[in-house]
Amino acid sequence: MSVRAASLCAALGACAGLAFAQQPSFAPPNLSAAGARDMAANCAACHGTEGRAVTGSHLAALAGRTDVAQLLREFREGKRESTVMRQIARGYGDAEIDAIGAYFARRPAGR
Repeated sequence: MSVRAASLCAALGACAGLAFAQQPSFAPPNLSAAGARDMAANCAACHGTEGRAVTGSHLAALAGRTDVAQLLREFREGKRESTVMRQIARGYGDAEIDAIGAYFARRPAGR
């Protein structure tokens, strides 16, 4: 597979929330502040921008929470019941989950 094709496959997988369970050698995790922000942005469609859920939503707000990493691991391991969260969480490694959790813990809660 060409580098261009591999990049396209990786981009499409990330856009669909289907990241690799183990990072391939050509795509190491980006654990920088910008990388954590980009991973956390995948949560916005359901949990609101920067983890601030829309008023009246039945989905949890993530901003200001310190347990997001623990919850993601529970979803990934099937210890917590979900509809789609298990599939999403399975796409992240431990370091990525820690980065996402830290990102949301630093976000101020509220609107």
